[in-house]
Amino acid sequence: MCSSPLREISEAFGVQLPSLDFKPSYNTAPTQKILIINNEGKKQIVYCKWGFVPSWAKDFSIGNRMINASAETVATKPAFRSAFKKRRCLIIANGFFEWLTEGRRKVPVYIKLKSDKLFGFAGLYNTWISPEGEAVCTCTIITTEANELLSEVHDRMPVIVPRDKEDYWLDPKNEDYEGLIAMLKPYPPREMDYYRVSPRVNSPAFNLPENVEPL
Repeated sequence: MCSSPLREISEAFGVQLPSLDFKPSYNTAPTQKILIINNEGKKQIVYCKWGFVPSWAKDFSIGNRMINASAETVATKPAFRSAFKKRRCLIIANGFFEWLTEGRRKVPVYIKLKSDKLFGFAGLYNTWISPEGEAVCTCTIITTEANELLSEVHDRMPVIVPRDKEDYWLDPKNEDYEGLIAMLKPYPPREMDYYRVSPRVNSPAFNLPENVEPL
């Protein structure tokens, strides 16, 4: 979920301001277009569809099942291993939603950094070419085991890349794969927070600032 103005995103990550028709999002769902940062000669902010489609895939819908990649297998799984080597990205976010189980109910919570700063999930991207020749950017978010705070909510969490490691992660010439894999760990719980939000976030159609207000 990325709700900051495009100029603020550009300044926060030290990337040139792109010419994009960007609208802040307060409720992002798989298959939608999201903002990522990649490095193809230089860092750039681009739109990408959430749901990774490997180059060899015949059907674009395979991306619906590849919104996440497991940190434990991302470097070796056939669908992701090529992208892990050369096409790493940051998926820009202000925070994200998860659902806390209470009896038979699922209660949505909003998870963010205590600092309220923007951050980047560790991600992979690929440009898939359709049978008609259309080039489509697709991406996935890498997940790992939850930290001590978020384990109260879920057993997994997205990998958040520390600010001082972003260029290291993005560099396509970086072949220190052991070092890259070592980055795929839970973010420090003392730097994160979460709180309950309205169940209206269960519908992707509800995309308003009220989504991130404490219940």
